Amino acid sequence: MIMNPTAIKHVVVDGHSLTLESFVAIARYNATVELAPSALEAMKKSRALAEKIAAEGRVAYGITTGFGEFQKVAVPKEMSNQLSTNLILSHCTAAGEPYADEIVRGMMLLRANALCGGVSGVRPILVEMLLEMLNKGVTPVVPQKGSLGSSGDLAPLAHMTLPMLGKGEAMYEGVKMPGAEAMAKAGIKTLDTLVSKEGLGMTNGTCAMTSVGALALYDTICAAQLGDVIASMSFEGLTGLRNAFDPRIHQVRGQKGQMLVAANMRKLLDGSEILDNCQKDRVQDAYALRCIPQLHGACRDALDYVREKVEIELNAVTDNPLMFLDDEAVISGGNFHGEPMALPFAASEIADASERRTERMVNPALSNGLTAFLTTQAGVNSGFMIVQYAAASMVSENKIYAHPASVDSIPSSANQEDIVSMGTTAARKAKMILQNTQDVLADELMTACQAIDIRRRLNTHGQGMTPLHEALYQHVREKVAFYEIDREIWPDIRAVEAMIRSGELLDIVKEYIPDFE
Repeated sequence: MIMNPTAIKHVVVDGHSLTLESFVAIARYNATVELAPSALEAMKKSRALAEKIAAEGRVAYGITTGFGEFQKVAVPKEMSNQLSTNLILSHCTAAGEPYADEIVRGMMLLRANALCGGVSGVRPILVEMLLEMLNKGVTPVVPQKGSLGSSGDLAPLAHMTLPMLGKGEAMYEGVKMPGAEAMAKAGIKTLDTLVSKEGLGMTNGTCAMTSVGALALYDTICAAQLGDVIASMSFEGLTGLRNAFDPRIHQVRGQKGQMLVAANMRKLLDGSEILDNCQKDRVQDAYALRCIPQLHGACRDALDYVREKVEIELNAVTDNPLMFLDDEAVISGGNFHGEPMALPFAASEIADASERRTERMVNPALSNGLTAFLTTQAGVNSGFMIVQYAAASMVSENKIYAHPASVDSIPSSANQEDIVSMGTTAARKAKMILQNTQDVLADELMTACQAIDIRRRLNTHGQGMTPLHEALYQHVREKVAFYEIDREIWPDIRAVEAMIRSGELLDIVKEYIPDFE
């Protein structure tokens, strides 16, 4: 079923109920948020325990000791607040271009949701402030680079916290300004200091990598759905054989994603005059057409796995140490370690398959009768020759990005943190793969529309497309005219890329096939 986070307008944050759709609704589409009363009570009890431990001077990491290798250094009670504040000031070391606002909003939401679990020992005011910032549109400026993805996303989360202390920078009403100014304009009172345990509470966590990854996951699921749709248009342009999608083939293998995609292809290709007239043209098609269910289906299964892991992480408590009320235990663990997120974030097979179909459409040796490079005047015009070059370049680049970041580790904090996840880098690379994949799909969609026009001009198999394909074709042709002779092609490419990213094409699909998945 096509997801629709835009339909979610308000979310109650309680520490355990976020879904991928509600996360995207808040981070990207500005759904409003409120704190669940149950979470408020849990945080109050947890904070009372933290204050009791500090008052008694018990040895507790990050409350009465320093951090990392400085765990061996006792911190006097009167310095515990300074300890928490200094953690933010010393850890805001990230570099590079800032994250998009939606990613930072996702980080804020995830940090608030984790603290709602009531085992982090922070004051409820921190969560209340984060939710107020989300509702009023104050978004900290957070540079992208600088997290090892272990001990939490320390540097990015420190930057996220700075405006709460009246420091750093933030976006407000589309303008970047000092954090204190943004908070003042939004009417949000800043904090003079954090108190004991709160420095760790704000910075220990997988919020940056999970925010980047969750948004990339949502967009990749949409890209996978579009991959089926665009593949079906290419299939029609290439006069493919429908028997490859016979349900009996896929049932005897039993792979869930494969069966889903095969069902999608049957729905997408139903009612095509062109296909009705070509089913005896050959015995079988090349893999790029015949194996769409196997190729795309494997991606769907992988995305189901990633979604399961991401939705667990959306509701995970990932700071350290954690505090448990039943026996007043303060336990140092490793929930901040990003390995569960470092492993899933890579998917480029959708782009691989898409580029192969584009190649078949422009190559006269492979296109089942289409003109060379989909031209009408070959030689003087290059047609879609270099569209395939561009797609191939991005597919090749994806292979570099798909190298798992998690296989590398550089020890930190005097070797106390001796194996780290690099999960934030993995999430950022997943986003790069997604962007390339969306662009490769745009190249294929534009090429498929040209191929269909050429096929109709040749009139070898009739004129009729499926109703959905006709609607999608007309939608593209409103912005991108038939490529009769060579012209500046980049504006056409950008227009179709925008369609891919906007979600408008899936809206059209939903009109024609409401149960499309």
